[in-house]
Amino acid sequence: MAVADLIGAAIGVILLVMVAYLLVGSVLSTSQIVTNAQKSATLLQEQQLKTNFAIGEPMIAGDSLYSTTDINCTITNTGNVVISDFAHMDVIVYDNSTSQFQLYRYSSSDSPNTWTITDRGSDSIHSSDLDPGATYRILVRTSGTSPAWFQVTTGNGVYASAFL
Repeated sequence: MAVADLIGAAIGVILLVMVAYLLVGSVLSTSQIVTNAQKSATLLQEQQLKTNFAIGEPMIAGDSLYSTTDINCTITNTGNVVISDFAHMDVIVYDNSTSQFQLYRYSSSDSPNTWTITDRGSDSIHSSDLDPGATYRILVRTSGTSPAWFQVTTGNGVYASAFL
């Protein structure tokens, strides 16, 4: 009888150790996930603080080929971070004729209802990145007839706007 009690107690202790191991392991795993998420959020905020750009020379021109109104301007990187994720950059345009905001996504081709880079300057080292101090010329092919204001927003949420 004493052997059965001893075996039962040993199995109970082994089960308690296993449950404790699982609980401690899950707590450690969860804390590591939370710590990594906090580090990632901090790095994104630091990158956002270092990102800045300015819009210059905004002009409007009619395009008879596409029957659109085009916005031409320059973007100058005035921050300390390279801007390169153009696929996640958006241009928002307010049009007086429709009294609505319209979202335009990046396109590497020159097509209506998109925005594109028309001149990347003379940078030969990072030819597809907007380095700090560099300037690109962009073109926005709007669907409205009288755009009055536009905003360029980067992938990390930094934006600049200008009236036309």
